[in-house]
Amino acid sequence: MSKHWVVQNLQNALDTWNGKLGEIWSLITQSPQTFKGGTIWNVIQTINGAMQAIGLALLVLFFVVGIVKTCGTLAEVKKPEHAIKLFLRFAIAKGIVTYGLNLMLAIFDIVQGIISTIIKTSGITSSTGTTLPQTMITAIEKCGFFESIPLWAVTLIGGLFVTVLSFVMILTVYGRFFKLYLYTAIAPIPLSTFAGEPTQNVGKSFLKSFCGVCMEGAIIVLACIIFSLFASAPPVVDTNAAAVTMVWKYIGELIFNMLVLVGTIKISDRVVREMMGL
Repeated sequence: MSKHWVVQNLQNALDTWNGKLGEIWSLITQSPQTFKGGTIWNVIQTINGAMQAIGLALLVLFFVVGIVKTCGTLAEVKKPEHAIKLFLRFAIAKGIVTYGLNLMLAIFDIVQGIISTIIKTSGITSSTGTTLPQTMITAIEKCGFFESIPLWAVTLIGGLFVTVLSFVMILTVYGRFFKLYLYTAIAPIPLSTFAGEPTQNVGKSFLKSFCGVCMEGAIIVLACIIFSLFASAPPVVDTNAAAVTMVWKYIGELIFNMLVLVGTIKISDRVVREMMGL
């Protein structure tokens, strides 16, 4: 790497960006069970088990409320076809609460399969690192001390933007894992609403929202793939322009591409909800 302080300042920011982008690729293919060594998952499993007892109690409550609201008289409950329907609803709801964790993991595995297919089909298995063009490095190194002052200001602002965008991007990906853990921990409570016909929409909305969180990973992967293709064809450097103009144009176009990526990752939940009609 060049020893010029302006080049080093900008390259350090790009190294931070490349590191966070590479971390996203490793995180997006991980499961909640293996994230951070599985320590968080063990705690979530314990909480989920404790919530099951509450969920089963609420299941009975929602079942009784459903009978009261859907059956006009006690005679209707005694009808064989109605009694079988109520029994099946109760049994299915109990099964969903009891094995809700397995159901959610199955949904997550299906989405992870979709993500793996996207990665394999694209042929891009890792992020493409963003590097400074050699022609621009050469132009910067030829600048004297006073000429380097405006360059330093430009690279300081650009480097700050790139660093901030790097952390915003990675925090969004970490946020997806937090949402997965939150949904999994409290799952038995909203799933218990399947016991009652008037309350079953709560459980349906919960599962749809969980599917949306899982599908965020697919949108993030697609955004990273598109950015990697952009990175493989970096902005054109005008060698005839002054060094400050050259660096300013390069950083401006680079930050624009980064903003598109970070913005897409940031609104991935909204994109998924629109696609799924949530």
